Amino acid sequence: MSRSVGSLASCCATFVMALWAGVAQAGQGPQGPDQGADQGQALAPQISGIPACFDTNHVVLEINNIQVAYWKTTTPNQFHSRAHVRGPVVRIYNDHAGHNHMSVQIGSTADVAIELIYNQEFGALPEVVVGAEVETCGDYITSTAQSGTYPASPDGAIVHWVHRSTRPGHESGYVAISGVVYGY
Repeated sequence: MSRSVGSLASCCATFVMALWAGVAQAGQGPQGPDQGADQGQALAPQISGIPACFDTNHVVLEINNIQVAYWKTTTPNQFHSRAHVRGPVVRIYNDHAGHNHMSVQIGSTADVAIELIYNQEFGALPEVVVGAEVETCGDYITSTAQSGTYPASPDGAIVHWVHRSTRPGHESGYVAISGVVYGY
């Protein structure tokens, strides 16, 4: 193996292990398509009353903070998938066009975060404060550059459609703030 390929492999392994350690320290089990309880990891208990989150095939999607953090650094602008993340609010952004915007930490540090965008047409949110615990289910989009009229996210990725679905064939989402579900 050449030195540059070996260095790249070492760098990626270090990044994944650091991310893994940070999520585990935050009290979240390693979740994602090939990670979870079947690997002997204890999952944090779900906050009671929170609905199931489904992927595009209507399969239950467990908390996938690690997968989402990985997508942020490895996928092209406008990559789409489903996300089910949990973490503290680390920044509140200005509301825009009838939507609440906030940054939710999904890794070991505040810069490993995703912008959550909530449509106020599905009900008002309480006043959200930094430190509030959030769990959300919705559509993930890598957002590192402007796309049409939408600017790049300050966090490099968003999760939106975090409300009941109004479109047949599109899975619903939700936002739970301190254990109370909104938009569902």
